[in-house]
Amino acid sequence: MTLDDLARTIALRASADPETSWTARLLAKGPEKCAEKFGEEAVEAIIEAVKGDRDRLVSEAADVLFHLLVMLQSRGVALDDVMAELARRQAVSGLSEKASRCKE
Repeated sequence: MTLDDLARTIALRASADPETSWTARLLAKGPEKCAEKFGEEAVEAIIEAVKGDRDRLVSEAADVLFHLLVMLQSRGVALDDVMAELARRQAVSGLSEKASRCKE
């Protein structure tokens, strides 16, 4: 499964019954709850990275990617938009790109 596949599945489940779909249930709680859940999963991934538990890190990283896509869906941001931004940045030095964002 690719991230594109997962994003499509999340988009389809957005209109599912929240009683039968975790994704629909989370989206029904609103963007703030989706962001909160993404943050929780990110912290759990950080903890596993620090602990050095590779298998748990893989599992938590999958949760992070899933919940990132749910959060994007909750705000109507397409994965393609994020990928386009990454492609744009690829043409710029990482240090230069970061410096341009820090001026704001």
